[in-house]
Amino acid sequence: MEGLAEALGGSTGPIPSSNAEDYVNDYVIEAQWAEKCGKQSETYFKLLTAIDPKKLRLTRLDDEMHEDFLTCFGDMQLDVIRVNDLHAPEAKAMWRAFCMKYEKKVEDYNFGTLIRLDASGEYSEENTILVPRVQFYAIEIARNRRGINSCHYEAAQKAKET
Repeated sequence: MEGLAEALGGSTGPIPSSNAEDYVNDYVIEAQWAEKCGKQSETYFKLLTAIDPKKLRLTRLDDEMHEDFLTCFGDMQLDVIRVNDLHAPEAKAMWRAFCMKYEKKVEDYNFGTLIRLDASGEYSEENTILVPRVQFYAIEIARNRRGINSCHYEAAQKAKET
């Protein structure tokens, strides 16, 4: 699915490179960012229910990213993600190195994106965590290829039959 980056919101423009202390929280920007994340999540979940996830391509780099993910994180539990697999200091260092490989390859590679902790569930406040876009892609590509997300597609197909 080549246009997923656009469907998930595309570019947000350059990220400020100045000192973080120079910026204050702008509630309008925060609200716009939260709305964009919500729309991305909604779009992705609709894709999971409309297309067999095993056939879904999220980027033009799916194969490369998946091989890289398997090399770096092949033993990671994907059905229910443990937060420590993403946020423990050692995990953060490994994920940062992984994400940086895609800095020039994936637009908005580090844009905050919501991912479901429990793949069998929908997006909800209790079932989501914020991750960089590349991390979202890597985990969701692996979930799709392993058939972990297929439950949503199968449920949607059954609902259509009734």
